[in-house]
Amino acid sequence: MAENFTRVFGATKPVIGMVHIGALPGAPLHDPSLDLLAAARADLTALQDAGFDAVMFGNENDRPYEFQVDTASTAAIAYLIGQLKPEIKVPFGVNMLWDPIATIALGVATGADFVREIFTGTYASDMGAWTPDAGKAMRYRDRLGRPDMAMLYNVSAEFAYSMDQRSLPDRARSAVFSSVPDAVLVSGQITGEAAEMSDLEAVKAVVPDVAVLANTGVKHDTVADVLAIADGCIVGSSLKVDGHTWNPIDPDRAETFMDRVRQVRG
Repeated sequence: MAENFTRVFGATKPVIGMVHIGALPGAPLHDPSLDLLAAARADLTALQDAGFDAVMFGNENDRPYEFQVDTASTAAIAYLIGQLKPEIKVPFGVNMLWDPIATIALGVATGADFVREIFTGTYASDMGAWTPDAGKAMRYRDRLGRPDMAMLYNVSAEFAYSMDQRSLPDRARSAVFSSVPDAVLVSGQITGEAAEMSDLEAVKAVVPDVAVLANTGVKHDTVADVLAIADGCIVGSSLKVDGHTWNPIDPDRAETFMDRVRQVRG
């Protein structure tokens, strides 16, 4: 597992920047007048110019989220990534909220290096009862010929409450044993809210041989503390204009964030 993670991200603790695609066709918030490609290109350029180690494309704007994503949305984001592919200079991943199968399909179709999703657990959520199937998702990935595509398991779902009463560290340890993820992600309650530092510490303590990343809410003022514990992080909201999730990425905020990361790395 450690070798697979290193193969994709290298030896340093990776900082992955989010490209939040605008609401896609089929989503209630979709606006046909918006140029989704131009917006995604601007965010990608800002992240790469700032020196992020990797980027991830996601349908964060497709609210309310679905467990079985509209095929039109997946096809649309695949088209957008295809148009941007010649410009992508770093490893990239994908995430179709909250559908592991659609995420795997998108990753394979676009040649992604990694995927992120909720693959394990049972939750009561804003979208209803949530029971992902890691075995089905991993077999689907392998059947499509991409066993090399890294699987990043978010083990503390946003917008949801775990119906599994085991502690978060116990759930993480069990997921690693039963599902063999390439990395484990720890999240806050919703997009843009930080994971508890104590949760990061506790999860890392029980899975020392697996990469543990902070998945949400990492900010300029906290990234040093986060990277002192975690093996990397995923960043979105704090890079946006005024730090607002639904705004475009502010190139200056992105550059300042990575300046702080470089200070931490020495």
